[in-house]
Amino acid sequence: MVRGRPRDAGVEARVIEAAMAEMQARGYDGLSVDRVADRAGVAKTTLYRRWPSKAELVVAMITGLRAAVPFDPSGDPRRDLTDLVTGIATTLSAVPTTLIADLAAAAAREPRVRESVRALWGERHAAVTAVVGQAQADGLVPGHASPAVLVDQLVGPLYYRLLVTGEPIDSAYVRELVHSTLGPDPEKS
Repeated sequence: MVRGRPRDAGVEARVIEAAMAEMQARGYDGLSVDRVADRAGVAKTTLYRRWPSKAELVVAMITGLRAAVPFDPSGDPRRDLTDLVTGIATTLSAVPTTLIADLAAAAAREPRVRESVRALWGERHAAVTAVVGQAQADGLVPGHASPAVLVDQLVGPLYYRLLVTGEPIDSAYVRELVHSTLGPDPEKS
């Protein structure tokens, strides 16, 4: 028998949304778990029970952003990689740039955030690298390139455009990025 009240399924979504708003307004250094609880309309004890520190709360935000871009390989590497890059570009375009910058800064400064982010993205990077490796084995991607570097070449430019140049990361750019990194689509040749 479970004691106490059942978990409110909407609490996590409200807290993450409130945390993103707070971080956008004040940055990582100004992020207050107490203000997040107030903004989300939850008891501070509820918030601290799920996320004992702001580092854990930031990791939850990053986890949510990653979850917004599913990666379920279909067996068609070019399509899988194009879908992944498109999903990342769409998510980055929908989230305020300052939030992405602050999340990256938090990962750079806070060891617990950095370790969690690296573990979280390491799992995804390995899955995507395996798809690139299979594409190489199938002759769809140049065999001389490191699969891990090709993944970096597909994803890194999105963050560069978002955080450095401010140029759009629209569907036309995604298509050009995939073409430049993977070469021409043999089915369209």
